[in-house]
Amino acid sequence: MAMLRLLAISLLCGVVAVPLLGEPRGDGFEHARYAVLVALVIGQVVTVPIGSVAGLVLATTGSWPRTPGYAMGAITAAFGAVVATQAWAASRWIDGSPPGLRDPEDSSLVAAAALLSGVFTICLGICIAVMRWSGYDPRTAPIRRSRTRRRPRTP
Repeated sequence: MAMLRLLAISLLCGVVAVPLLGEPRGDGFEHARYAVLVALVIGQVVTVPIGSVAGLVLATTGSWPRTPGYAMGAITAAFGAVVATQAWAASRWIDGSPPGLRDPEDSSLVAAAALLSGVFTICLGICIAVMRWSGYDPRTAPIRRSRTRRRPRTP
């Protein structure tokens, strides 16, 4: 559970790179959208490995066993939906060969990476919500039933 939680947090923390981006190369909303997606993908390239290693360490030590809540799942899925729709719109815009982009093929790869990131984030958010809904609790051990027959009591 710690692994899922920290993976979701690290995907969301990719946003920290957005304020660090420079000015977009062109004018207009589309150039700004593309610049934000590039910064998001770069931020996730940094934060996801850190979150994955931290989640792996916490999962192996068993120090954070609590199941993530509905809010974490909903926020993660909603964030993924925003990223995926914006990446889809950016890829459609890039396919039109807009002015101001140096290499449309590289730009298409960045938009595709952002789209895959958004889809993965949606799936992760849904998995978190479903695990919470199912009542999964990693702190409880599975109950095993014995197959021995009980002898009837004799009076």
